[in-house]
Amino acid sequence: MPKQSPVPDDLDRGFWEACNEERLVIQHCSACDRLQHPPLAACFECGSRAGLSWKPVSGRGTIYSYGVVHDTPVAAMQPEQPYNLAVVQLDEDPGINMYSHLPGAPIDNLPIGGRVEVLFETTGNGQKVPEWRLV
Repeated sequence: MPKQSPVPDDLDRGFWEACNEERLVIQHCSACDRLQHPPLAACFECGSRAGLSWKPVSGRGTIYSYGVVHDTPVAAMQPEQPYNLAVVQLDEDPGINMYSHLPGAPIDNLPIGGRVEVLFETTGNGQKVPEWRLV
């Protein structure tokens, strides 16, 4: 069964379009040189709306924490149970966290601080989403 698919809106469309091109971008405020994720209509730090754009990032990071999902209510993920749910910190900004089930990683045996890199998985509606794998 294909995984759940995000439906882009005006606020996050740039993020999802970049994912379809297998590029990872994060919203950037040029007024205060701050990255923020998830995207917002204005900079969380300085309130600027005009200075927001999409900045490419490396797609590398570390595992900050993780848990194991044994009983998800998300039907599309039930065949993969149990699975890891990791919090990934981006190299460019440790305040930016993304989540991943780390496909192919051993269940409940992830190295905190372990290095990861982004890959992109196609979901049910054709939208690609970022996933992370151990390197």
